[in-house]
Amino acid sequence: MRTTPTRARRLVTAVAGAALVTGCGGAAQPSPAEVSRTTASPAPFNQQNVRAELEAAAAAAGAPAGLTQLGSGASPGPGATGKERKLNALTARLSPCTVSWSHKPVDASSSTSGPDRSRQQLDAVLSDLVAHGWKKAGSAEEKSLGDDGTYFLATYKKRGWTLHARHTTLATWSRSTALATEDVCFDRLTDDEAALLKN
Repeated sequence: MRTTPTRARRLVTAVAGAALVTGCGGAAQPSPAEVSRTTASPAPFNQQNVRAELEAAAAAAGAPAGLTQLGSGASPGPGATGKERKLNALTARLSPCTVSWSHKPVDASSSTSGPDRSRQQLDAVLSDLVAHGWKKAGSAEEKSLGDDGTYFLATYKKRGWTLHARHTTLATWSRSTALATEDVCFDRLTDDEAALLKN
C-alpha cells in the first residue's frame, strides 16, 4: 500500500501520541540493572580500602613504600605483666579495625630554625587524603615544645573511620604518624578497655 502524505501525517501523530503516553521510547526507560545500580548501597569502606588510600597518599607525597601496617603489635614477652597481657589481647581484638603509617626520615637534619621537610611531606599526605574524601574533624593542634621542637596533631574522618595524624619535630629528629581506626569497633570499648589503651 502506498503511503500518502495524509497517511504519513497520521502515522507521525500516532507515534508522537504513544510517546507522550508511554514516555520517550525504550531508550529512556532504565533497565533493571540500571535501576539496581542507582538504588544499591555503596561498597563497604574497610581496612583494605583505608590502607590503599593511605599508601597512595604517601606515595604521592614521595614517602617510601611499605610503611603502612594493618592491625597492631608484637606479643608480650615471657615476663609480661597481667596488664601487658590484657593490653595485648585487646589490641589483637582491635587489629581488624586499625591501619597505621609511620615515617621517620633517614635525613635527621631537621632544624627548628628552617622548614621541616618531613612535616611538609605529612601535609602533602593529608592534602591527598582530603582530595579523596577525608574530612577534617575539628581544628588542628600545633604546639611548641620550646627550644626542643614542635608537635602537630590533626584528625580526619571518612565513612566510619577516624584518622589521627601526628608529627613531632625535635632538633635532630622528626617523625610523622597516622593511625586510622574504625569507629564502630572503638565505640564498643568498655571504660576499662578505653583506660587500658590510654595508659
